[in-house]
Amino acid sequence: MDYNTINENMQKEITEIKAYIESYLESDIELIEKVSKYIIDAPSKKIRPILVAIIGKALNLEKEKSYKLAVIIEFIHTATLLHDDVVDLSGKRRGKDTVNKVWGNEASVLVGDFLYSRSFEIMVELEDMEIMKILSHATNTIAKGEVLQLMCVDQVETNTDQYLRVIEYKTATLFEALCECTAVLAGCDDNVRKNLAMYGRNIGLAFQISDDVLDYTAKSNEQIGKNIGDDLSGGKITLPFIYAFQNCTETQREVLKDIIQNRKVEDFMILRDIIIETNSIKFTQDKAKEFVCAAKENLKVVENSEIGSLLNFLAEFSINRKK
Repeated sequence: MDYNTINENMQKEITEIKAYIESYLESDIELIEKVSKYIIDAPSKKIRPILVAIIGKALNLEKEKSYKLAVIIEFIHTATLLHDDVVDLSGKRRGKDTVNKVWGNEASVLVGDFLYSRSFEIMVELEDMEIMKILSHATNTIAKGEVLQLMCVDQVETNTDQYLRVIEYKTATLFEALCECTAVLAGCDDNVRKNLAMYGRNIGLAFQISDDVLDYTAKSNEQIGKNIGDDLSGGKITLPFIYAFQNCTETQREVLKDIIQNRKVEDFMILRDIIIETNSIKFTQDKAKEFVCAAKENLKVVENSEIGSLLNFLAEFSINRKK
């Protein structure tokens, strides 16, 4: 099975969710529609709304609720990307110029705010206070994760626990929330709700760790949809760097400190060589596999074997993807 199989199995749902997204992007302000559609229509895996649709299907959740939740999640995620690109001074996202590069930081921040607020309007339509509670908490946690990541910029002494806390807040929280909300809307018992939430958290962690590996193993900008070396130029300390810093020689450690302090993209190959020499890619991949194994354990509550297979594949895909 590959990711195209997921798309083929869920093609009807993907098309219908896209129509919902487009309807909720409608605005009497031309720039809002133009900017929102620019980033949402960019090539991407759309793994979060697809995950909502798959779990919704497994739990026999009515389509309208499932699709509205998928739109909410996609809007929250997209808003964080718009804000991230301003903070990180990014020039590429999903293989295209970033919104802030095309329209400026002001448009990127303000349209991100629009998508956040629109997501909360859709939450109200679901008429479920538990959903509001989960998603408002998730949105707040994501913001805290952004601040935590900012505090770790250039901090070469950042440890694994600090890194995992950042990505749990920034990335895994939204995966966890979407899985839990789907279970809540479907009226599942506490055991199913808890296990699906943990499944979301675990694949979210694996997904982000895999992203951080790709930053050092990708062969081209096109493969990862952004510029190779962006993490370095942004002073981000990710797990491959942490393992390398902990396991390299004293001489290499001084080199790594200088590289992070100077943030020169031309030093990227030196950084990557040290990461490879210290076997840090394998250490990082092994950590991601731990979370995938945990996610698969959580799926024992899913009775539909066909859907369970799709969710198992998504867990594997989070670490085996090449882009």
